[in-house]
Amino acid sequence: MSFISFKNKKNKLADKKLPPHSAWGHYTKKQGTRIGRSANADVDSAEAPLVTVSDVSLSYEGRNVIEGLSFDVCRGDYLCVIGENGSGKSTLMSAILGLKKVSGGKISMNGLSRGEIGVLPQQSQVQKDFPALVEEVVITGCLGRSTKGPFMTKDARKIAFASMEKLGITSIAKRPYRELSGGQQQRVMIARALCAAEKMLVLDEPVTGLDPKSTADIYSLISHLNRAEKMTIVMVTHDVASALRYSTHILRINKDSVFFGSTEEYKTLPEASAYLDREKDDSDADIPYGEGGFRYKGGIT
Repeated sequence: MSFISFKNKKNKLADKKLPPHSAWGHYTKKQGTRIGRSANADVDSAEAPLVTVSDVSLSYEGRNVIEGLSFDVCRGDYLCVIGENGSGKSTLMSAILGLKKVSGGKISMNGLSRGEIGVLPQQSQVQKDFPALVEEVVITGCLGRSTKGPFMTKDARKIAFASMEKLGITSIAKRPYRELSGGQQQRVMIARALCAAEKMLVLDEPVTGLDPKSTADIYSLISHLNRAEKMTIVMVTHDVASALRYSTHILRINKDSVFFGSTEEYKTLPEASAYLDREKDDSDADIPYGEGGFRYKGGIT
């Protein structure tokens, strides 16, 4: 069960009774609620979270988009960040990655350096047309590990090849990146992010623009990295139905309210009912794992 303490001194809400839905960590920004992790979460309670967001406020272009937000990300979590456009999801990711300063509160890295986080941003058209071979794109993910500038070490090449193996793209390593399909390019970029990732992957809308089959493959791949490779996943997405299917935790940010809790807790909220109707059973359960350890139908798409 989530624990909740109040931060709003003006309203002195700490002495007031919570509405029933607050038991699941659902609150309005005006309440200034701090949210804790459920006791039944599948996480060792003795282990400190990798990332702790404490009473954080953020602004974008001079406008406050997030106020008093608190949550944590533990090792092995698959956290999906959902919510309205303009609610501050991508701004929050930038702050976690150290690319944006908070206007209030604190983001703490507990035994995790930002150099150990792999990042998959949304691709621009310029990136999609990048004139390089697949293996060259992937190995650039090792730049943060190298102490020799742009000159890649033998160890970096081993890491890049291992990442390509996990993503099932060794067979296209010598192909030009810009000639690949959208699904192939996304796998290449995830392999690149894995070169930097030791503990956590942050993905911003990883299936945008992909066809349904490629979308399913990417989701299956990310789920495999989380469950089999024990990689912590933080993903911004508008695909709430798939978030409910794959994630372990949900952070929902809207302009007037925020929810943080386990995915099972989120499913009990009325707002989740429309998405639950769209959930499908894992019809691919009997499909064997492919080269990268994930299920897929056919070849690399």
